[in-house]
Amino acid sequence: MVRKKNFSFGRIMLYVFFLITLIIISLGVYQFKDGLLYYLGFKTTHSDGLSDEERKIADIRIYEVLSEHQDFIFGMDVSEYQGDIDWVKSQKVEDTFALSFVFIRATAGKNKVDSKFKKNWKEAKKNNFVRGAYHYYRPNENSIQQANNFIKTVKLSSGDFPPVLDIEKLPRTQSLDSLKVGLKRWLTKVEKHYKMKPIIYSGESYYKDFLRKEFSDYPFWIANYNLWKKKPEKEWLMWQFTEKAKVEGIKGTVDLNVFNGDFVKFIEATKP
Repeated sequence: MVRKKNFSFGRIMLYVFFLITLIIISLGVYQFKDGLLYYLGFKTTHSDGLSDEERKIADIRIYEVLSEHQDFIFGMDVSEYQGDIDWVKSQKVEDTFALSFVFIRATAGKNKVDSKFKKNWKEAKKNNFVRGAYHYYRPNENSIQQANNFIKTVKLSSGDFPPVLDIEKLPRTQSLDSLKVGLKRWLTKVEKHYKMKPIIYSGESYYKDFLRKEFSDYPFWIANYNLWKKKPEKEWLMWQFTEKAKVEGIKGTVDLNVFNGDFVKFIEATKP
């Protein structure tokens, strides 16, 4: 004779409790699977160091901006950090949008010359990019020596962009007033040598806090990567809207820029 099992109310509630607990744990594991996989060593990352989610967000952002500015001209900026570039392949982004110009780091501080500048400068011209050269300004080094470093390194040709001063850091050993004096000395010396007004590159916050008022007679190239930013401000000559672009022929990521104006007229007007 087989005895019937006696399922008490308490035992049923215990089963229900375990079932609910199991469901909650399962949902939690799924929700935080990316974090768990990362810490367990199974997180998928791309060659640029971004996760799948980060890469998707960056790609959507890039495509959105490029699509909404199809009447504008696009370009990138590079330095030795991009390594050896295949300039023949580096003509488009997202396989659709042509890259027409490139800014190339030439120098930094009073004595640094970018190890890839000479090659990049030559190859960019060879592959029909409109070229620009920029100097990374070090606030705690002599401004005239920095200007001389740039002038000694960069030989501009007709049709090239004006020189660019890249300022992103605050000084550690001098006042902001002294920094601004140094920037003006660099700009004045470089403008006198090349006979064209330089462009100033900086982040939007730095620009608003320290540069916009005293340097308003210079054209500005502004970096703003905010996902909610849909278009450049009217006073910006260029807008650098991402640092996470993937361009064929270049390892890692690249900065992308929108030229905010009549590109042809600007280049014609700046010929030395």
